[in-house]
Amino acid sequence: MVKAPHAIHPGAGGQRRPDVMSRGEPLPAYVVSARRTALGRVGGLHRSRRIEDLTAPLVTAVLADAKVAADDVDELILGNTTAGGNPARLVALSAGLPERVAAMTVDRQCGSGLDAILLAIRHVAAGESEVVVAGGAESVSTAPWRIAKPKSLYQLPHFMAAETAAPEGMDPGQPFESAEHLAKKLGIGRSRQDAWVLKSHARAAKAREDRRFVGEILPLRANAEEARDQSAIDPSADEIERQRPYVPPKGTLTPGNTTAPHDGAALVLVVSERVWISLSRPPALRLLASAVAGVGADEEAAAPLVAMKKLHGRLNGFDRSTIRTIEVGETSAAQAIAFAEGLDLDPDQLNRAGGAVVRGHPLGAAGAVLAVRVFTELCRNPNGHPPFGAVAQGTIGGLGIAALFEAVGTPTAK
Repeated sequence: MVKAPHAIHPGAGGQRRPDVMSRGEPLPAYVVSARRTALGRVGGLHRSRRIEDLTAPLVTAVLADAKVAADDVDELILGNTTAGGNPARLVALSAGLPERVAAMTVDRQCGSGLDAILLAIRHVAAGESEVVVAGGAESVSTAPWRIAKPKSLYQLPHFMAAETAAPEGMDPGQPFESAEHLAKKLGIGRSRQDAWVLKSHARAAKAREDRRFVGEILPLRANAEEARDQSAIDPSADEIERQRPYVPPKGTLTPGNTTAPHDGAALVLVVSERVWISLSRPPALRLLASAVAGVGADEEAAAPLVAMKKLHGRLNGFDRSTIRTIEVGETSAAQAIAFAEGLDLDPDQLNRAGGAVVRGHPLGAAGAVLAVRVFTELCRNPNGHPPFGAVAQGTIGGLGIAALFEAVGTPTAK
């Protein structure tokens, strides 16, 4: 049986935890393992992999990492935007989970994977489940095409975009147009954006050299290209500078300082306190607070910043300077710079191993990738630093999601 609810206790160093869940006194929930695939360009690394082929191996991996049996899983919650139907059920069965395991697909566009993880934590916190696999998956390369029905017999059908940004009749623009507006508003020029991208690539290269993705990325085949993100190609400054702007002649956003849709999947395993204790309290993440915020569709590039500010407003008595690492799912360098400056962050806190402008943007899996990255930074590579990490993900249409985690448990011997 699951233990009765108990109060939230002070965190590491005697610091008070955010007083954001006192009304219901939820049960503790722990993220005990986290994995992702390498991210591949559309038509690239994962071009022939259906969503279940891409994701089922991760289910097996997160269970094996935590030494939890498939028979113990209560539910699988999956974020996805392109497959249609309920691909979570297909993934669960393809992974060999028992037929009794519930499965649910979540679609909040690019925030879907992070939403799935937060839902899993809430299910465990409510005592409804004890073991939940959660995250996001996107196989854009094999996703079905969406075709709009003609309004009359005399019109031809037309293909629809993978993501719907706004209701019919409203001009949604493109993500880069919102980021271009943000860059202009804040005076973030082309040279600063290009410099950010080059530094992000350098961080990713350093992380690979230091083998910081080992244990995070699950190669689906035994070869080198399956162990690294396909778009992490270490471009030169000249290559970045030669890119033409999306909005000529004075636009600042280019293919070199923005991200593009990618295939990929990322999953975590969430368990109850009873299960965590039975596993000998391994290193794990525990959710301290989360927030969701909306902005106008034409301001969507600012949504992660707005969500993080809302999260900060809920951290009563918490010293935000102790947050060691922040992962933001930026769609452009301009968005990342605006996020850092809007929160007065040390740039070294943000996307410590490179961001989405380096690895690519796997749509519904994007937010789950951020959670996996924080697990790596805080649980796989703790290094004695403060045990707090945050994630922030924007979605097309003007929504932002943010969450703060604490690392707990017994550090793994290196």
